Amino acid sequence: MPLVIGVPAETTPGERRLSVVPDVVKKYLALGAQVVMQKAAGMPAHFRDEAFESVTWVDEDVDVCAEADILLGVQPPSLKRIGKLKPGAVVLGFLQPWSDAKRVERLMERNITSFALELLPRISRSQSMDGLSSQAAVAGYECALIAADHSPKFFPMLTYAAGTIRPAKVLVIGAGVAGLQAIATARRIGAMVEAYDVRPETREQVESLGAKFVDTGVSAAGLGGYARELTDEEKAKQAEKLAKAVSQCDALITTAAIPGKKAPVIITAAMVAGMKPGAVVVDMAAESGGNVEGTVAGEKTWVNDVLIVGPTHITSRMPVHASEMYAKNLFNFISPFIKDGALAMDWDDEVLAGCCLTHEGQLRHAGVKQILGL
Repeated sequence: MPLVIGVPAETTPGERRLSVVPDVVKKYLALGAQVVMQKAAGMPAHFRDEAFESVTWVDEDVDVCAEADILLGVQPPSLKRIGKLKPGAVVLGFLQPWSDAKRVERLMERNITSFALELLPRISRSQSMDGLSSQAAVAGYECALIAADHSPKFFPMLTYAAGTIRPAKVLVIGAGVAGLQAIATARRIGAMVEAYDVRPETREQVESLGAKFVDTGVSAAGLGGYARELTDEEKAKQAEKLAKAVSQCDALITTAAIPGKKAPVIITAAMVAGMKPGAVVVDMAAESGGNVEGTVAGEKTWVNDVLIVGPTHITSRMPVHASEMYAKNLFNFISPFIKDGALAMDWDDEVLAGCCLTHEGQLRHAGVKQILGL
């Protein structure tokens, strides 16, 4: 029997992405695998069933789970869905490993081998598999468009018969993948862009995109390319310097997030109060608590005359390309271990081993084990 790749429909409200796309299905088939999908699973992402060639279609997710040797997903599987899987099956996707001990326990109870893309080692070889980065690029792009859409000002300079309109000034907080994409997109639209990150090594990347780097004199360079949490003294110094830049911008985009932790609050209520009338704030970290005091996830909130937007499911706003990018990340991760239509996992491979959450009834990732206390 060939290896079965299972793709059920996503059930999380607001989630429109899909874990495979037609071109990637062809690649799985070329490796000798069989793909079983739930009917209409691709419709929220604008992929009709007829776009997928040589796929075996089933009506319900229970039918997908019953056959799947590898279950692909965007959002973590529910406890109910995990219970439908064959013992020994593999689950691959975003699993939010730090957030739900019950889900991890259920995976262990069912003897499920699970790989969480959030745990991917930050090495050059894993870049083509990095779902966090690919989806962050989508989110950064979208946040720049959200800011432009809600701003009462033109982003680009505009010349008309009676004179010239100056371009809007945009400030981006965080110069990771999402922040850099937000900078690039705001620049393409024509805005003047400044950016800030607690990691001083990002200055060169920010300036290479044509933006000005805001230097507060605080460095929070951490492990794996992520920022560490600042001390209270560092936060105070950062806030003082940052407040001035915030007060001068027309649109503020915040993108600072630490995987598995609540988003750090960087923009205080006092900073928001000091912003220009009509200024717009787009808090990309709204779902994990927000970088801005006053952010409400999924809502648009007016604070005096400043609009704070807390978008959720940002990547689902452009599900076609987000799905294409994510599907390729999953394929690049698992395809080296599919040989002659069978799964042959190499546990000496640092990417495979580093991404493993559960295997043979055990929680394999030390960092997750420490956080969850399992």
